[in-house]
Amino acid sequence: MINNSIDINVDVGEGIGNESLLLPYVSSCNIACGGHAGNGKTMRKVVKLAQKHRVKIGAHPSFPDIENFGRKPMQMSCVALYNSVKEQIFNLKSILKEENALLHHVKPHGALYNMAVTDVKIATTLVEVMKSIEMPVKLYVPCNSIIERLALENNIPITYEVFADRNYNDDLTLVSRTDKNALIHDSDVMFEHVFYMLEKRKVKTITGAEVAVKAQTFCVHGDNLQAAELVKKLRANLEAKGVKIL
Repeated sequence: MINNSIDINVDVGEGIGNESLLLPYVSSCNIACGGHAGNGKTMRKVVKLAQKHRVKIGAHPSFPDIENFGRKPMQMSCVALYNSVKEQIFNLKSILKEENALLHHVKPHGALYNMAVTDVKIATTLVEVMKSIEMPVKLYVPCNSIIERLALENNIPITYEVFADRNYNDDLTLVSRTDKNALIHDSDVMFEHVFYMLEKRKVKTITGAEVAVKAQTFCVHGDNLQAAELVKKLRANLEAKGVKIL
């Protein structure tokens, strides 16, 4: 049975400058808030665009590592990480308040997101940050992850996320970006990838295996060079199949 409505999210405010091309075709966005990219000016600009297109707004905190775009693991104390992530989120929240907008969700970025899948300390720290935020704010998480379990145990509302433009390993980790097959660049391949997850509730991995997934929101990375074209075609193809983007 196919879900008749899904969310499509996109990472934005990361210095690419393609937000005006992306936001008309998605239903939620994740705004970089200073850890790996972004500043007050870029956050405000994207917030206004999101309001214009009625797109739900999320914070996209990262390890504080602009040099490596937040994609390399960092060794930080739990306290330092907690303070950094909380500061990033509250920087965006202050802009949202000024623009009369609401924070809908939080989605960690890059290495922080990936490490929270298997690292108890990282996942616990992120959950503690979520507990400091006035609810309801959702946390975007992958299924079968430590952060999923801890969020549920602490009554943090979650949304299950999968990646529209990334290939998966058999253990549901993402294929490393160092591998030439990590990213999906073809719109037809992306649609088949997404629709299979919707129809079968499984993902076809890089080895051809089929692994069960939970999918409520599908991410397209905004820094993918073909992102604007890919998300536009993905939405059109899904709607042609009767799937609503909400």
